[in-house]
Amino acid sequence: MNVTDHARAEKASDVAKPASEADFLWSKLFLAWLVALAASLGALFIGEVMGQSPCVLCWYQRAFMFPLAIVLAVGAFRSDSGTWRYGLPLAVIGGGIALYHSLLYAGVVAEALEPCSQGPSCTDAAMTIFGSLPLPFLSFAAFAAITLLLFLTTRITKP
Repeated sequence: MNVTDHARAEKASDVAKPASEADFLWSKLFLAWLVALAASLGALFIGEVMGQSPCVLCWYQRAFMFPLAIVLAVGAFRSDSGTWRYGLPLAVIGGGIALYHSLLYAGVVAEALEPCSQGPSCTDAAMTIFGSLPLPFLSFAAFAAITLLLFLTTRITKP
């Protein structure tokens, strides 16, 4: 291989690298957006179609999940490598609330700390889907998945 062939090979690998980083970024942001969209639509379906009133902690989680669906959609479709700066705080705070809610549902947190004195109870049997999947656990899983996917995008620089 002569010098010009070697230079062309280096340029080709340089061009391929940012494209793969851009694809990696887009795929992670798109997956995070799909999770946020599914969680948001699921919360709306449970509340509006099934008529199940959300408890106080569910409202707080919605306050963090609904904006994530918008922020992640914009970030994914712009392939913005800085989306994690806006999305990660929302996902971490929402995930903290969901973790607390899950611990409350599981009985790990004492009922004296229960914030649901008005409205539906956080530990009610109606807080399950398909009769066995607790909604607080699903919410925590969604926030955890979004957090992980956004964390994976923190090291990517925009090409």
